[in-house]
Amino acid sequence: MAYANFKPTVWSKKIQRELEKLCVMQEDCNTQWQGEVGVGKRVKIIGAARPTVRTYTPGTDIEQAETPTDTSVFLDIDQYKYTHFVVDDIDEAQAEEGMMDAYMKGSAEELAEQRDTYIGMVAAEGAGGKSASSAVTTPNEAKALVDAAFVWLWDNSVKINAEVSIVMTPWFYSLFKDKLTELYTNNEKLIKKGVVGMYNNATVKLSNNLPKNGDDDCLIVRTKDAVAFAHGIENIEPYRPEKQFADAVKVLDTYGAKVVRPKEIYVIRAHQA
Repeated sequence: MAYANFKPTVWSKKIQRELEKLCVMQEDCNTQWQGEVGVGKRVKIIGAARPTVRTYTPGTDIEQAETPTDTSVFLDIDQYKYTHFVVDDIDEAQAEEGMMDAYMKGSAEELAEQRDTYIGMVAAEGAGGKSASSAVTTPNEAKALVDAAFVWLWDNSVKINAEVSIVMTPWFYSLFKDKLTELYTNNEKLIKKGVVGMYNNATVKLSNNLPKNGDDDCLIVRTKDAVAFAHGIENIEPYRPEKQFADAVKVLDTYGAKVVRPKEIYVIRAHQA
């Protein structure tokens, strides 16, 4: 077998690293449940309502202890995406420096697009706040919408120093970019992750994978704890197609996302006039 020396664990780690580099919106999720994924699995996210603060009067009995409401939610691993491609000879590709990396990077790029599209859809659908549909033609109009998003988050108890991201479409960013407090367009490492600058202590990112609502693009402003995300490469399998003189590889990516703090997500619905 030409693929006798294929190393699925090694390539699984490589493609995971590439995906983490390429995904724009995954980095802004709570991913503490990594390693608990697999086809059809559920991750229980433990939560409880905050206890009530009461006033104590010296010399009097305090009230009985309360049992906080269980607010746990389940994150279902229900997204299964795969790539399936032919390699002339896997052993030869692994032996030639850079060749297998190129194959896996190509898979990672396509899978990253799917992950980002899914995370954006989940975040937008579960957002606690949304703007009215807005035609945007000037930098000041763009800034006003972003500022309104921050006011909504602050009114809903998001702290000023919370980790917040703003993901914009290219046309909106072209209007808004002069309002950035910091510009990162010369930072190659950050640009690869879609990061273009800072505004109101929030990271500003660029993506073509944001969801749409009719004519509107849904720009997403959220904290890092608003969306839970768990993922893993479920399987990488080499095999010899029966009717081809070549090897092939199948890569299965599994993941799921859940909005756990809807009041920490605001969607700006905007379109070009």
